[in-house]
Amino acid sequence: MTQSAIERLRHAIRRSPQDPALYYELGSLLLAQGRSEDALENYRQALSLAPGHPQILLQIGNTFAAMGQYQEAIGQFQASLKADSTDAATHFNLGNALRELGRPEQAANAYRAALRLNPQDADTHNNLGNVLRETGKLDEAIACYREALRLNPKLHHARMHLLHQRQHICDWEGLDAAVEEIRHIVREEPRAQISPFAFLALPGTTAAEQRLCAEHWVANRYRRLMEDAQRLNFSFQRGPRSKLRIGYLSGDFRLHPLAFLTTELFELHDRNQFEIHGYSYGADDQTPERRRLEQSFDVFHDIRPISQHEAARQMHEDGIDILVDLTGFTQTSRTGILAVRPAPIQVNWLGFPGTMGAPFADYLISDRFITSESDAEDYSEQLAFLPDTYQPNDRQRPVGAVPTRAECGLPEHGFVFCSFNQTFKITPQVFDIWMKLLSDHDGSVLWLLECNIWARTHLQHEAQARGIAPERLIFAPRAPIDRHLARQQLADLFLDTLPYNAHTTTSDALWVGLPVLTCAGETFASRVAGSLLHAAGVPELVTYDLQAYENKARELVAHPAELARLKTLLKSSRDRMPLFDTERFARHLEHLYQDMWQRWIA
Repeated sequence: MTQSAIERLRHAIRRSPQDPALYYELGSLLLAQGRSEDALENYRQALSLAPGHPQILLQIGNTFAAMGQYQEAIGQFQASLKADSTDAATHFNLGNALRELGRPEQAANAYRAALRLNPQDADTHNNLGNVLRETGKLDEAIACYREALRLNPKLHHARMHLLHQRQHICDWEGLDAAVEEIRHIVREEPRAQISPFAFLALPGTTAAEQRLCAEHWVANRYRRLMEDAQRLNFSFQRGPRSKLRIGYLSGDFRLHPLAFLTTELFELHDRNQFEIHGYSYGADDQTPERRRLEQSFDVFHDIRPISQHEAARQMHEDGIDILVDLTGFTQTSRTGILAVRPAPIQVNWLGFPGTMGAPFADYLISDRFITSESDAEDYSEQLAFLPDTYQPNDRQRPVGAVPTRAECGLPEHGFVFCSFNQTFKITPQVFDIWMKLLSDHDGSVLWLLECNIWARTHLQHEAQARGIAPERLIFAPRAPIDRHLARQQLADLFLDTLPYNAHTTTSDALWVGLPVLTCAGETFASRVAGSLLHAAGVPELVTYDLQAYENKARELVAHPAELARLKTLLKSSRDRMPLFDTERFARHLEHLYQDMWQRWIA
């Protein structure tokens, strides 16, 4: 049907080559087919016949946005608004492009302009909520999501955003019912776009549900890019290589937890067997960590200014054999590059703790504690197992001078429980246990990371409702990594969260000798800390249900000699344990890459 319409329009153009409407309609049909470059050619022809036409400029902007060329899209949207500032859709699309380029404040202004023209548009309220969230205005973001849902109760992605931000501020009212509603949507409404990352943190979700959520996300958001992959049809040469070319893709090559896991690994790759490329689409934060990361690769590519298609073409021209996505479905993801299939082997690793549910991710790197062969049906990727743990570590983590308890607002005496996870990971069930521990041990305190002011207020209220004085919750302000690692040594025991464990945060604590008590669940995100504790040689700190977790915490408080033994063990064996043996990890990972390649060429 569409193809015949395209042919009719082309015939009409041959008869009336000066009619801009014909080129415009043809461009729209081609854009709907994902043929962005052909669409752009026709829109430009229409514009040449109708200079300055705002609707044509809008569509040229939309075409650039579809191609991932957001800077060009912004220019077209602004030109369209100069011709006609009263079109809400143009303001909305401008906001979307600005957000893609990491300019949330400007995006918010564009969305607000759209809402002044069309205050009843639920999608604009939702997208304004997204950029307010990114600028830390969580209360305003939550209000936007509520308004979006009032206008359109079927806007399911706004419902997920609302719930996830309520988890961030520890607003647990009606939490169980809200979680069940999202689970029902995932099971029954495949067109709903439920964020796979936010879904990982919902209590009670299963690995099978997480796969289903990811599959729906991919089908809804990456279908056109996967069609582009068939059209581009990149070819790959099978056969032996003198050096395998590994490409690492991330938006977090900067001062970020990723840097404190991976930088030394990149430095230690065997250059006799591998050529290592970094592809960065995040901002350059001008830090020493960024400079060191850039130097850790044989070739470092800043792909932020170019579209996803252009990035994919560059990777293909670079001859990347194995492309490793270190970000997955987290914020600022450009996983769409993988959907275009620029490399013969594509890997999901480290950034997203779960399956991507995508036909363009061939492997998920894991270990046999986090997953086993029997879990294979819950993962769309083939599971690739590392022998110790799936997480690398950089042994150059900086640790500053240890402060005093008084300097950190802690009591001079008394047991210090801590949990430096982000607040969205704290659930009422785990918090109940923490409050019982405080209730049973006079003088003890719980030391938490101060993520936002609303979480602090809610947690203090929840503590008081459980009979605990709010001042027994001590909130640590965010600090540079060296100071944050140093102060953790003042704590006695780190209490982990479920169903989303501490990941990099577990390694940070173990690096400075702080024991971490975890409860392992059934999903990837709920078993990471257990993997790290096994690799650190302290499997006795892994429990498998919340009652056992509570009992173990009580046992450790009651037996200070055992806790002291664990601290001594962690500090004395740190340089020998598999968790922090980066050279050993690099060799195991390289073996995995070679095995993937041999399987592919076979």
